[in-house]
Amino acid sequence: MDIDFILIRKMKQGDDSALDTFVRRYYSDILRYCSYHCADTDDAEDLTQETFTAFFTKLSDYRHQGKAKNYLYTIARNLCLNDYRRRKTFSVDDGQLAEIESSSDICRKKMEETLTDQMTLQWALDQLPHEFRQVIVLYYFQDRKMTEIAKELQIGLPLVKYRLRQAKKRLQNMLEGGGR
Repeated sequence: MDIDFILIRKMKQGDDSALDTFVRRYYSDILRYCSYHCADTDDAEDLTQETFTAFFTKLSDYRHQGKAKNYLYTIARNLCLNDYRRRKTFSVDDGQLAEIESSSDICRKKMEETLTDQMTLQWALDQLPHEFRQVIVLYYFQDRKMTEIAKELQIGLPLVKYRLRQAKKRLQNMLEGGGR
């Protein structure tokens, strides 16, 4: 029998140790996902906690169909999107600005280029359709193997390869200024 199914059944019955086991089982994966989507580590930790809180709030309505981890990723994704929309723009930390202003011209130029590159990459990733961005994030930023991605997203390996290839093409076109 599926471990998630057993843990969820125990949690619904009020077993605190099952709740603790469940959180320990998935916390680092959800934190890594939120960390990628948030510029600030504290915000990523907050969003991770909100993810689990939202999951446990609706636990009585939850119907186990596959992996609970995928459902947690969906919650985390929605929370990250809401957080991003709330901020609307890419904000630079005041400390980063002060550091840029006080640096020598050469260092300042390098820091500005790095910041611009990060903003450009984030913009390009945000332009990708969700299914392409999701595969890019899992493969490049979370160091997942294609077989792991296929299993996690519950899609075939050829589809993972296709999405990764298409996402890379689109990113390359956008970053070279060619649009889509």
